[in-house]
Amino acid sequence: MRSIFLLALGLGLWSALPVAAQRVLLQGNVAADTAVQRTGPNRARYGHLYVGYAVALGSSSAAAPVSRAKSGELFLGWRQKWRFSQTAAVGLGTQYSRLAYRLTQQASKQVPTATLHSRESLVWQQLQAEPFVRLNFGARGNVIGRYLDLGGWGSWAFATLHTYKDKPGAAAKTVKVTEQGLPYTARWAYGASLRLGSGRYALVARRRFSEPWRGTAVAAWSDLPRWTVGLDFGWL
Repeated sequence: MRSIFLLALGLGLWSALPVAAQRVLLQGNVAADTAVQRTGPNRARYGHLYVGYAVALGSSSAAAPVSRAKSGELFLGWRQKWRFSQTAAVGLGTQYSRLAYRLTQQASKQVPTATLHSRESLVWQQLQAEPFVRLNFGARGNVIGRYLDLGGWGSWAFATLHTYKDKPGAAAKTVKVTEQGLPYTARWAYGASLRLGSGRYALVARRRFSEPWRGTAVAAWSDLPRWTVGLDFGWL
């Protein structure tokens, strides 16, 4: 009698297991299948960190001679994108930028002074905002893919620096001076940008439309190179 009872109990438990397993499986799958993923590289919205460097290009005068190979812009920021079709999106980038112009030391130099130094630079440390329109190319899944960004940017310089280094000789081996809060440098700037990318890598070109100086320096001093061209690396 006991054997028959144990056998019946075992069969009952065995027959109940698939039902319980099926019930859990159905509950899990329904939730997963109906979830809508709205964030991702090729979804409704997506954001990521990025870092890059661009060299300064463009003409400079004898009064404000710039070493282009040693001048450029280092930037770090966050880029947010909102997609509204498979081929188009809009976005906004916000970044910290350090724009530095290395001044060539030659007799014709007048900016910011005519004094020659061992090394001399003008630096703008900025906060920038860049709205843009993105055009996507080619077939892709949930990845960034290939794209072209067209945008405009504006910046505010929270710090401006004039740094120079001299080697006086007997008094000291090296003397380095940093002047801050320069009264002749413009605090606000604006321009246009173009970015051609594939995945995490992009070629970046930016042009400044505003003047780098303010006050009487606008008319008295020559312009600095208006273009920067470089690479942008996305932390996806």
